[in-house]
Amino acid sequence: MLNPSSRSADIMRGLQRLTAGMSTVVPRIGDTKVSMSLLEKGAYINYQRIEDNLAVVRQRLNRPLTLSEKILYGHLDDPHGQDIERGVSYLKLRPDRVACQDATAQMALLQFMSAGMDTAAVPTTVHCDHLIEAQVGGVKDLARAIEINKEVYDFLATATAKYGLGFWKPGSGIIHQILLENYAFPGGLMIGTDSHTPNAGGLGMIACGVGGADAVDVMANIPWELKCPKVIGVNLTGKIGGWTTPKDVILKVAGILTVKGGTGAIVEYKGPGVESLSCTGMATICNMGAEIGATTSLFPWNNRMADYLNATKRPEIAKYAESFKHNLAADQDAEYDNHIEINLSELEPHINGPFTPDLATPISKFAEEAKKNGWPEELKVALIGSCTNSSYEDMSRSASIAKEAASHGLDVKSKFTITPGSEQVRATIERDGQIGAFENVGGVVLANACGPCIGQWDRKDVEKGVANSIITSYNRNFTGRNDANPATHAFVASPDIVTAMAFAGRLSFNPLTDSLTGADGEKFKFSDPTGAELPPRGYDPGQDTFQPPPQDRASVSVAVNPESDRLQLLQPFKPWDGKTPEDLPILIKVHGKCTTDHISAGGPWLKYRGHLQNISQNCLIGAINSENLEANKVKNQITGQFAGVPQVAAEYRDNGIKWVVIGDHNYGEGSSREHAALEPRYLGGLAIIVRSFARIHETNLKKQGMLALTFADPADYDKVSPSDKVSILGLESFAPGKNLTLRLRKEDGSSEDISLAHSFNEGQIEWFKAGSALNLMAAKAKARA
Repeated sequence: MLNPSSRSADIMRGLQRLTAGMSTVVPRIGDTKVSMSLLEKGAYINYQRIEDNLAVVRQRLNRPLTLSEKILYGHLDDPHGQDIERGVSYLKLRPDRVACQDATAQMALLQFMSAGMDTAAVPTTVHCDHLIEAQVGGVKDLARAIEINKEVYDFLATATAKYGLGFWKPGSGIIHQILLENYAFPGGLMIGTDSHTPNAGGLGMIACGVGGADAVDVMANIPWELKCPKVIGVNLTGKIGGWTTPKDVILKVAGILTVKGGTGAIVEYKGPGVESLSCTGMATICNMGAEIGATTSLFPWNNRMADYLNATKRPEIAKYAESFKHNLAADQDAEYDNHIEINLSELEPHINGPFTPDLATPISKFAEEAKKNGWPEELKVALIGSCTNSSYEDMSRSASIAKEAASHGLDVKSKFTITPGSEQVRATIERDGQIGAFENVGGVVLANACGPCIGQWDRKDVEKGVANSIITSYNRNFTGRNDANPATHAFVASPDIVTAMAFAGRLSFNPLTDSLTGADGEKFKFSDPTGAELPPRGYDPGQDTFQPPPQDRASVSVAVNPESDRLQLLQPFKPWDGKTPEDLPILIKVHGKCTTDHISAGGPWLKYRGHLQNISQNCLIGAINSENLEANKVKNQITGQFAGVPQVAAEYRDNGIKWVVIGDHNYGEGSSREHAALEPRYLGGLAIIVRSFARIHETNLKKQGMLALTFADPADYDKVSPSDKVSILGLESFAPGKNLTLRLRKEDGSSEDISLAHSFNEGQIEWFKAGSALNLMAAKAKARA
């Protein structure tokens, strides 16, 4: 008797013989296995998923797709059932990987530990770059940081080992440079717990900054939720050259779109001008896209990306991307929600600031603007590097300026600091002489870390409160961000402009037109900067600072001292009590700009990022109170006395009183730090009610069980007085698309109702009811057990 399975096999073999030579099997893109990274075994680029998903989505939408749509929809969890409408739908996505920097990783890992998982579901890395303070120079600053942050580094090292994550030790470099060098790949989807994660868009990857709770979801194998972004197209024509750099592209775009113009949108760069940009230059543009509120930014696959992948020893990825290039560029006739045209041949170098990254001024008009506005003329410090501009090309071009100045006998007039983006870049520019060129003119090389860019700067040359000017090649220049001095006028430019101005020592110098006087008394003008895009002799990897997860993870014990003032295990937030919130005090009505720096300051507070109780003592201390136009001084409605914001919030909480915050436009712009949401939640806050939110912060608030609400009519902000008591009506029937009501009770006993809008979907409403997204995750896990 024949075995049925054996008979079926014989029939199939017979059919194959009959059709041999008549047809060929078309290979699938997924038949080729290419590792996402040289550092991770068994994790492969999944172009097949993108191909399969897009076959479904194209049939459903029946229209050309932009590049960002191809990548996003290619990562949909359910391409058949997913609603897809730009600016409306919430997409459920499956990212390829997660990245965390050390300041945000602490809270993310503490939350992950609470979720009860034993390993991360996707490749994940942690990078030590935020806790190293710039004081005297790289070597000594790094040694000091390792000593004073030992407890945190030990926690991160053991937690990553326990849960199967890669760990980049202090001194490795800045997270975004490490990701570009080792992990980014065209067509990938990555989330990272830092707002400048979009840096990886320089390699054609959709990379988005998120809060730690979003990272925990993905690590726990839960789809990542993102409101379907609109798409802004930036068409680049002409060719970049001379003093104009890729940095000037994003400085120009920031001036056009402002700090909130990119909110809810992905920025896609395209056009023939792209070919004149290096891969690291494209990364610079994508990195600073965070300053316009964009979900992310990215470029289409091109030869410059292939050059960079080859230089960083990833030729297989370059070859694979080339075979997939039909899905790594926008379709012809793809439609954009907004469109910008920039001719690179006509683009001037720009300087943006002070106090905001979208105040864009062409170099030809900057001296005039500085004089007209009374900006301090003397340039105290010039700083180059950071995650935005620390590539080999950036350092080489700046070094060419330093060498030319040295040839005329000049040293810098301003203090001049250099921050290499990674150990690989540092070792390479040390070998190739760029570091020597900087030190020869008086430059100080800092550690491979964020340093002054995030306020990790022990600045001694200017007293706090004294007006002064600095210029950086960084990405962000909010009030007090770099040195905690609110009187510091911080300007942002390319490394070329920053380096040249360091030799003039004044804001009014234009290196394109103005001359300096050499040591011999002769005047000279700088030549156009020059520098290799990639190191001709290849990259020097420098010291090995990567710790892979061990084979035996079961024996690893995670180091958390219960007596620590740096680390604290998390306790679940209480769920909503089901009651209508009535007669709540307004903790603070915020006047004007309120970034995450205002809500949860960086600098010296970074050391408490793993201890919610301690870091909550900085909650909203930088926000300006509309009642008195002062920071960290609000009226306690219980005592009638003025006190610090965290102190008043804690007293309300300890007396069982919930409270709300009233805010202005683009509330929570800037960093992805979820502490800006965790702190008000920990201190008893119920709702943040504003004219508009920055994307990441709005999501972070929802994740922590807070009500993120907006005035249906932004003008209603002006109807609220800081002394009002407020009720939030309609929560018993809280539903997507259904407005709530804010009832104001005035001091004279009168009342007024105001309509409140929100963007909560059904799942996010469940987060609120459960007390937080993490609470809901834990409850579902318990129910499955």
